Amino acid sequence: MAATHTVLMRLVASAYSIAQKAGVIVRRVIAEGDLGIVEKTSATDLQTKADRLVQMSICSSLARKFPKLTIIGEEDLPSEEVDQELIEDGQWEEILKQPCPSQYSAIKEEDVCITYFLICLCLLDNVTVLIGIAYEGKAIAGVINQPYYNYQAAPNAVLGRTIWGVLGLGAFGFQLKEVPAGKHIITTTRSHSNKLVTDCVTAMNPDDVLRVGGAGNKIIQLIEGKASAYVFASPGCKKWDTCAPEVILHAVGGKLTDIHGNALQYNKEVKHMNSAGVLATLRNYDYYASRVPDSVKSALVP
Repeated sequence: MAATHTVLMRLVASAYSIAQKAGVIVRRVIAEGDLGIVEKTSATDLQTKADRLVQMSICSSLARKFPKLTIIGEEDLPSEEVDQELIEDGQWEEILKQPCPSQYSAIKEEDVCITYFLICLCLLDNVTVLIGIAYEGKAIAGVINQPYYNYQAAPNAVLGRTIWGVLGLGAFGFQLKEVPAGKHIITTTRSHSNKLVTDCVTAMNPDDVLRVGGAGNKIIQLIEGKASAYVFASPGCKKWDTCAPEVILHAVGGKLTDIHGNALQYNKEVKHMNSAGVLATLRNYDYYASRVPDSVKSALVP
């Protein structure tokens, strides 16, 4: 019975189903061809119809089932009545079969902070829906949906996948793989580079540099053996970009910090900007952290 499951596992099971629903919404909007793009604060800060519908779906679905949650996201919370077809009431049963880590078994709804984000770029590989769950300022559970995973396979291939994880339990929905020993492959921003980013990436003496969109996408590159380190020496990344991906990485033994090596904080009072950038690896974190130039560190204030 549902009453026997902890708040955290019910929340993760719901977030999984909600993220899958969001993926369906994204594919529908893109298939219709009208992205409904509007400017938010500038010509480079854009919002699509998919952003708006996914935001309404995630927030309203979570708030209906968990009314005491604190929800923080890229967009403002919806103020109008939400169409019922955007609401996801389901829970992923396979998650409810998993044991809740003992340190989180007594968590209450009001103790939890949820972050959510949709990155919807022109490149289908980069599209991700992120739902992160934080407790006492720490990212402890997360869900990443890739609506267009498998899109380059056969025409009738099933699109999309959902990755999830809980600290102390593990991460699921993918095959863990590491970059070959001795290889240093950096993944970094595709569209927000600057001198600090370039200087930091160069200091890593990389064998190759991958430039892709989305923090979630970059973390997936780490856990699937396509990249060794995610380096972003810039304040452009926000808490809703990193919360869910951080959990997935930490759950398999990786590490994500700011450029100074500080853990990121996710309580509701903390500033949303990751002002000191991001450094993340699956393995060999100390090697990459030791190569961050002092000039970069002094320019990025935590």
